[in-house]
Amino acid sequence: MSRVYVAGVSMTPFGRFLERSVKDLAEQAVREALADAGIGAEAVEAIFFANAAQGAVDGQHSVRGEIALREMPFGNVPVTNVDNACASASTALYLAAMQVRAGMADVVLAVGAEKMVIDDKARSFAIFNGSWDVHGVDATMAGLMRMGEGVPTPPEHESTGPRSVFMDVYQAFAKFHMRTFGTTPRQIAAVSAKNHNHSVHNPRAQYRRPYSVEEVMGARMVAWPITLPMCSPISDGAAAAVVCSEKALARLGRGRAVELRASVLAGGGRRAANDYRAEVSHVAARRAYEMAGVSPADVSVAEVHDATALGEIQQVENLMLCEFGEGGPMAERGETALGGRVPVNPSGGLECKGHPIGATGLGQVYELVTQLRGEAGSRQVPGAKVAVAENGGGLIGAESAACCVTILAR
Repeated sequence: MSRVYVAGVSMTPFGRFLERSVKDLAEQAVREALADAGIGAEAVEAIFFANAAQGAVDGQHSVRGEIALREMPFGNVPVTNVDNACASASTALYLAAMQVRAGMADVVLAVGAEKMVIDDKARSFAIFNGSWDVHGVDATMAGLMRMGEGVPTPPEHESTGPRSVFMDVYQAFAKFHMRTFGTTPRQIAAVSAKNHNHSVHNPRAQYRRPYSVEEVMGARMVAWPITLPMCSPISDGAAAAVVCSEKALARLGRGRAVELRASVLAGGGRRAANDYRAEVSHVAARRAYEMAGVSPADVSVAEVHDATALGEIQQVENLMLCEFGEGGPMAERGETALGGRVPVNPSGGLECKGHPIGATGLGQVYELVTQLRGEAGSRQVPGAKVAVAENGGGLIGAESAACCVTILAR
């Protein structure tokens, strides 16, 4: 296959910006990505625009990208709208890379933008309601509850506060992991504390307060054993990447370009709950390593989808950065922290950097490209050469409905 490169990246700060719109955020990300690549809008031949929440928030169900970018000088460049739940932005990157690999274009723009913070909290939480089978909610929840059988919630930790339905999903996953592998609440808290401490060094992160393991464990309970600092927040933000062919890169200059070695998208929902080795992100990871011509041992740094801290434990196992069941002990030993064997989520991850759904996957790519360029400052992983990102979206059965694994190399 032809080689594909990321020539420019950008990410707005992620956070709560009541005064900003999807359009405002998207324009900032696009302008900064084009500037980073050293090109103008006239060089872009196609655009893939990711957004998952705007329909639920303000009724803009269609032509989101065309409207968000209408005042930018792209002329009649085609815009394809991408909604793949939390995997929307990485799916946009996957499609952009496919367009370039197929020889249909030499310079393609992938954009993700999301406006989730509004005054109406009920509408904010409603964003998540369509990311699973709305016609089979009772059956889905029954299956999830079975995953957690044998690990009862301590009576003193029952929580009735407002939360996304996906926190109940992660509670079921956590209980399954605890029963199957002996994972402990303290190990989950170690992941969260590590990510909060990483985020201190990320000026674009939503949260930048350091936490100890004890502070994480003692915080407000959301869905036992998951406490508030272990959870990703509601966020606004945008990110973008300029994807180009080797031919275009020869014209633009290699500069700080990073090679996109693999972008693999896989669909989930076809495994039994206890068949964790068939998990969709594990399947996607095996394909991605093969496509990229690297192994898990080659990975210098990773960004994974930690909508809760338990998610990071699952995904480092699925990416084969450790054996199944070793994700919790690996975090507790400090192996995934900056300075450890394989730093994971040096950005702070979704828990701290933020999780504007339609921008999240490209936010991960922004961090990894920055790491591979050696430009991450005080959170830099020394000598980073190979980077992997995992971004999941939605839920079918016992796993993500969609998962994209991306491998980048310098």
